[in-house]
Amino acid sequence: MPLESVHRPLPGLRQMVSDSGGLYLANAVIGFLFAASGPVAIILAVGARGGLSESDLSSWIFGAFFVNGLITLLFCTLYRQPLVFFWTIPGTVLVGPALGHLRWAEVVGAFLATGLLMLALGLSGWVRRAMQSAPMPIVMGMVAGVFLRFGLGLVYAVRDDAWIAAPMIVVFVLLGASATWSRRMPPLIGALLAGAAAIALLGQFHWNGGALHVLAHPTVVVPVFSWRAMVELVVPLAITVLVVQNGQGFAVLDAAGHRPPINAITVACGAGSMLAALVGTVSTCLTGPVNAIISGSGEHSRHYAAGIAVGVLALAFGLFAPLFTRLMLAAPPAFIATLAGLAMLRVLQTAFGVAFRDRFTLGALVTFIVTVADVPILNVGAPFWALVIGYAVSRLLERKDFGAAVAGAAAAKAGSTAR
Repeated sequence: MPLESVHRPLPGLRQMVSDSGGLYLANAVIGFLFAASGPVAIILAVGARGGLSESDLSSWIFGAFFVNGLITLLFCTLYRQPLVFFWTIPGTVLVGPALGHLRWAEVVGAFLATGLLMLALGLSGWVRRAMQSAPMPIVMGMVAGVFLRFGLGLVYAVRDDAWIAAPMIVVFVLLGASATWSRRMPPLIGALLAGAAAIALLGQFHWNGGALHVLAHPTVVVPVFSWRAMVELVVPLAITVLVVQNGQGFAVLDAAGHRPPINAITVACGAGSMLAALVGTVSTCLTGPVNAIISGSGEHSRHYAAGIAVGVLALAFGLFAPLFTRLMLAAPPAFIATLAGLAMLRVLQTAFGVAFRDRFTLGALVTFIVTVADVPILNVGAPFWALVIGYAVSRLLERKDFGAAVAGAAAAKAGSTAR
């Protein structure tokens, strides 16, 4: 079995406590708050637009944090690296249009099938080849098209409720303009606090007085397997996890001097996705931003301790998912839209930059246009067809780019072997 060996000896509790410290705990808290703010707002925005109930959303958030928190604790301990797992944000956004014509049970069936596909790729050792088979600019053209609605939602939030949205944007920009202040207070967290203050001052917090289970009561969803959901969601979801999210996570950890176990991580994403799908949670992935935060400073050998701290915080958040879900849903729609839009800005910028940088630009453009048009074909959503059509256009009209990509991959492999 091509799974990478674990780190020996495994750290004991005393070793973990010794390797923890103020810096690593602070990084863990900042990374966790990032995951618990904008990305959670994206789940709520997608789910509310798709007609999911509060209990469905609470169950989704429970799986996103509790299940992935368990995987994080396991992998940070076994491999002694900062390996934090959460959920795919591009995959979450992909689900939004699908909920317009698919039942929730069909979407959950696609989550399970995606997990099974990733599990098979991880166990076979073919995941690296699978990651290289899809040209990144075309994939990012699809991602940019899907994410565009959140950028537009940010503008609409200012139009519809400027007293909530504008202070959030101003604080986000001011904190982002100063490297010193952005290290002390991440701009997204500052925007969240500014929005909360504006809501309190304006009295726009509308608490639902219905029954509330403070502790998680996850809803087990019986999956339905339909060809429409399989075709529309499985391949795009797998691509967003393996290429977009995991690829970003691998790059971040490589840059920090770690050597993430690619096959084992893919197996974890597959198995975790299948488990999380049972409570209605989108596919598991290796997170890029959080791993970047916790591995950006401090001693290389102690980064894993920050990952363990993130995992513990995720478990706690997941256990109290109903409370946090109710709190977020009680806020005005403009608060959720602004927080989600701000969280997507850098991702959208990166997607456009990669899609239209050098190679496969025509295919990426076609992919972007088809995705934004959002016209389903044979009851299958636009993101799938965007990938198919964009790839076909590049194959026909940008053949030289495929040759250059193959040559570049071969040169990189030769350089890696030489080192």
